[in-house]
Amino acid sequence: MKKRTEISAILQSPEMDSTVTVMGWVRAFRNNRFIALNDGSTPNNLQIVIDAEQLPEDTVRKIGFHACISATGKLAPSLGGGQAVEVLAESVEILGECNLETYPLQPKRQTMEFLRSKAHFRPRTNTFSSVFRIRHAVAFAIHKYYNDRGFYYLHSPIITGSDAEGAGEMFRVTTLDLEHLPRTESGDIDWKEDFFGRSTNLTVSGQLQAEIGALALGKVYTFGPTFRAENSNTPRHLAEFWMIEPEMAFYDIYDNMDLAEDFCKYLIRYVLDNYYDDVAALDARLAEEEKSLPADKRRPMGLIDQLRFVVDNDFERITYTDAVRILQNSNPYKKGKFEFPVEWGKDLQAEHERYLVEKHFQKPVIVRNYPKAIKAFYMRANDQQPDEPGLTVAAMDVLFPGIGEVIGGSQREERHDALLGRIAEVGIPEEELWWYLELRKFGGAPHAGFGMGFERMVQFITGMSNIRDVIPFPRTPKSAEF
Repeated sequence: MKKRTEISAILQSPEMDSTVTVMGWVRAFRNNRFIALNDGSTPNNLQIVIDAEQLPEDTVRKIGFHACISATGKLAPSLGGGQAVEVLAESVEILGECNLETYPLQPKRQTMEFLRSKAHFRPRTNTFSSVFRIRHAVAFAIHKYYNDRGFYYLHSPIITGSDAEGAGEMFRVTTLDLEHLPRTESGDIDWKEDFFGRSTNLTVSGQLQAEIGALALGKVYTFGPTFRAENSNTPRHLAEFWMIEPEMAFYDIYDNMDLAEDFCKYLIRYVLDNYYDDVAALDARLAEEEKSLPADKRRPMGLIDQLRFVVDNDFERITYTDAVRILQNSNPYKKGKFEFPVEWGKDLQAEHERYLVEKHFQKPVIVRNYPKAIKAFYMRANDQQPDEPGLTVAAMDVLFPGIGEVIGGSQREERHDALLGRIAEVGIPEEELWWYLELRKFGGAPHAGFGMGFERMVQFITGMSNIRDVIPFPRTPKSAEF
């Protein structure tokens, strides 16, 4: 096969009059002469100009939407508008035909719902090719950020016997014959007969294992798939998603908030600096999509402006108690427009988070010091404060416009006796977390960490309205195609 030059390289440094070979998929073919070719390396197409009379008739006939071709010719300044350079084709080869009579995609705007059902083809569309290049960019930036700051990448287990969140919404892993389950004398399933000799599940978080790493290596992070068997059919939830979970020894809740804010800004800045064309393409798509919406339903600013605003401004920091007070004094609360109640001791819902971010502060917000009763067992208990009706823990959530919570974290409870008491309170058997308790008993240290939902951050950066559209193969209730 001929050596090809990627379209991104040609557009970045065009060498006029040089002969190049490009390969890619046809995005458009006009007047039997002009081919818009894309090879996935950039959102921008390269125009290929052919002389139909100089090519085999059968070849010209097969140049259609999403057909895969190879074209060789001279690079020249473009005489038409819309592009600076073009290839004057001397030869064209069909690498893969695409019969539009049977091809599921057509050269027209498709709905997001339809494209989800054709996940094997949607990366060929303008929107999804940009989304998935940005997804790659964010993943790379995550590793670069932590590597450059002295963190160590820790691979936490995907199969685990621990429920880090204590919610019980886990996918079970077993090799037992479900038709003939082994039973104990009392009639319970005998998990000792299973592959691992105990009940195991797909992980909901790598946090507990990350704490092991932090309490030896100082600063670690995990970045891997996590799973929730939660029957949530919403634009914000997936059953399989990716999490970034840094864990740091000798950090308190304030250090944790500083890191979370800096991390968010770094990821956005990296994408703007290195994948601007993709962001610009998605910005234009969003602006076109919102033209049909009433003014009060449109975003207050475009995608690029919103991303720059987040990078250039400090995040607002408030306590949970402050958040409840603000919500209870708001017009939506007074007019009964919130679907869920607002009262101290109840968790903030997405509608409350979005009000704080989008209406009240109009910027990202970090809420800290949540009620102890609604948070996980491993969060460090705060002293009672006079303005708070109950006990709180050193927890934090980072809230973004349009998304809600993008990061959740806390200072961890490093005091052995306090952790032991909390585990008993929530009803977790001590023997299940014997190793976690020993981390406090032998050489424990103050430490903190957080988890970022990778897809939620990608969703914010790309402006996509549904989280299923920022992961190549979404896993949701009743859906596990591909």
